[in-house]
Amino acid sequence: MLIRSWDQGSEAEWRAWLAGRDFGTLAANNPDGPPILVPIHFLLDADAGEIVLHLAAPNPLLTAVRTDPHVTLAVTDDYAFAPSTWRASAVPTSYYASVQFDCTAEVVEGAAGKAEILNRQLAHFQPETPEVRVVPGEAPYGPQLSGIRGLRLTVRQVRAKFKYDDKVPLEHQAAAAERLAERGAPQDAGAREQLLRRLAQRGGCPMEA
Repeated sequence: MLIRSWDQGSEAEWRAWLAGRDFGTLAANNPDGPPILVPIHFLLDADAGEIVLHLAAPNPLLTAVRTDPHVTLAVTDDYAFAPSTWRASAVPTSYYASVQFDCTAEVVEGAAGKAEILNRQLAHFQPETPEVRVVPGEAPYGPQLSGIRGLRLTVRQVRAKFKYDDKVPLEHQAAAAERLAERGAPQDAGAREQLLRRLAQRGGCPMEA
């Protein structure tokens, strides 16, 4: 992913943006063909530099990881197309935010390790049912552990890009935000929120504009 100096996201920025996002695409190298991509829910512990998730045991990504443990998890959202008529350059562009984690993956095979990952995920995704627990050997979930594998990803590098026309004059960026509001396409509100936030960082109009 190409990141220009004006699109670079800070650690504080990507951490705040990811606070409400836990679904992305995990990519692994495939020695027998094209890269393997898996859409997946994940749980990030940014302080520990760790991501955990689980997959069905037959998932081909696991075979790829056992051959080459280097993987990338990408999260992309708040995207919108900016047509040529919106921009002084008359060149259309895409607005989006994307965070990519380059990681080393470890396949978790043991029942206790898999249960620990699942319980962490349940606490995050299903906090309203704290009584639901995965215990190896105990029904209803323990007997099903053989059908999955855990993945523990150690984060080696984080790349964050927030592409919202930070290189254009402030008034042009503000005008794009208003055009997003006027158009009102399904993804435009999220893109506009990020554009206004980046604009405010540059000293432009405040977030409530």
